[in-house]
Amino acid sequence: MIYAFLNQKGGVGKTTLSIHTAAELTRRGRQVLLVDVDPQGSALAWSNCRETADFTVVGMPKATIHKEIPMLAQNYDDVIIDGPPRVTELARSIILAADRVVIPLQPSPMDVWAAADTVDLVREAQTFKPEIRVCLVINRKIANTAIGRDVRSALQELDVPVLKSDLGQRVAFAETAATGSTVLQERRSKAAKEVRKFVNELRRQE
Repeated sequence: MIYAFLNQKGGVGKTTLSIHTAAELTRRGRQVLLVDVDPQGSALAWSNCRETADFTVVGMPKATIHKEIPMLAQNYDDVIIDGPPRVTELARSIILAADRVVIPLQPSPMDVWAAADTVDLVREAQTFKPEIRVCLVINRKIANTAIGRDVRSALQELDVPVLKSDLGQRVAFAETAATGSTVLQERRSKAAKEVRKFVNELRRQE
């Protein structure tokens, strides 16, 4: 399965979710490739800091990823693509490469608008590849806030499935990123439980 994490807005947690999805699938015994297509190379930089290379990370910020992914994916059960913000040609190539496009967004009006732009790109790609599926995931949600509760109503207008598994705004994600690790190392933490729940729901939709 090829998952692409994509949003035209930066700062929504695409790289964090890409890394944690790859790490959790690896923990479940899957052979996973993480492809960093963001020219900033954040996932690649993270991988250079880690002590254990439990899954493969490569950098490929090229708008030909949809042509190259079949060969790249040959030896893997799952491929995770960490997409860039605001690079339309790259984004189109990533969408065409994917089986499932996951659009992370924070609960804010600007993020909802940016998600709508990304959904439009997916629908454009579906005219060439109808089997592409898309879903939204609410990330960096601040608990017990009105906007955190109300964002789902705003997202209904996009007519795209919204995963029930929200992920919270947690310091643990930033702290572990700095050391090349993940929140999954603390199996009982709230952050780890949220990641597992998110990946469970993502897999159920395959």
